[in-house]
Amino acid sequence: MHDIPRAIPIKKIIVETPHVKTFVFEHGLGAKFGALPGQFVNLWIPRVDEKPMSIAYSDDREFWVTIFAVGNFSRKMHQLKAGDLVGVRGPYGSHFRFKRGQHLVMMAGGYGAAPLYFLTREAVKQSCTVDFVIGARSREHLLYLNRVRRLKNVKLHVATNDGSVGVKGHNTLVLEKLIAASGTRAKSKSQNSKVADAPKTRRIDCVYGCGPELMLKTISDICYMNGIEAQLSIERYMKCGFGVCGQCSVDPRGERMCMEGPVVENSRARGITEFGLYHRDMVGRMQQF
Repeated sequence: MHDIPRAIPIKKIIVETPHVKTFVFEHGLGAKFGALPGQFVNLWIPRVDEKPMSIAYSDDREFWVTIFAVGNFSRKMHQLKAGDLVGVRGPYGSHFRFKRGQHLVMMAGGYGAAPLYFLTREAVKQSCTVDFVIGARSREHLLYLNRVRRLKNVKLHVATNDGSVGVKGHNTLVLEKLIAASGTRAKSKSQNSKVADAPKTRRIDCVYGCGPELMLKTISDICYMNGIEAQLSIERYMKCGFGVCGQCSVDPRGERMCMEGPVVENSRARGITEFGLYHRDMVGRMQQF
């Protein structure tokens, strides 16, 4: 872990969509960098700002961050070119966990596909099988489809709100179908007879969620009702990244999402009273979802 920013040049920039780019950095630290799926780094542009960004991939030579141009900092990032320097701190935070040979479901909403791609790459190395579910508002917002398709022992599922690709509706509809087909007895009555009659597949060991918090809350409820373990990446406004400022603490226990999170098990997520209801902005004001 590195708490003082290091100036690292951008090695390569990959244009994912008109609004999303992936930045590749060669960290030069070998195994010492040690980033794990679900962790994040703080990126700093002098005289602009510093922001936490999920790690989309990491190995002994390089790491990736995938950035949606939505605010001042991210738009400035999109203006940079290969060779430009960016300050980097980290990696920080908790990470996703799995066991060898498990059957996993990845639930990615929007840019949540990036860190779950990193997790999936690591999981298939350990003989895991994966159902990877990507959801977005429409076709042009889908990310990492081709990268996921190239992974072995991974089945890709797509859902779009407008039905332009895959299932029409939220990606949690796909999750319910996968659970119904897995042999897990669901307590929810939301599944129709066609879903209930789906061919049986391998039982799900764990569900992983990364994306909008309302999506995460639905995943949490579905997994809880069906007795399936889940790990969720819960984002909050992070400043220091290593537990000092308390900006990312959640109600009621004060757990810091930069230290005890961002990845939390569903049992812990359900004890966070603000989960799925509100978060706090940069000065601590409550903002409803």
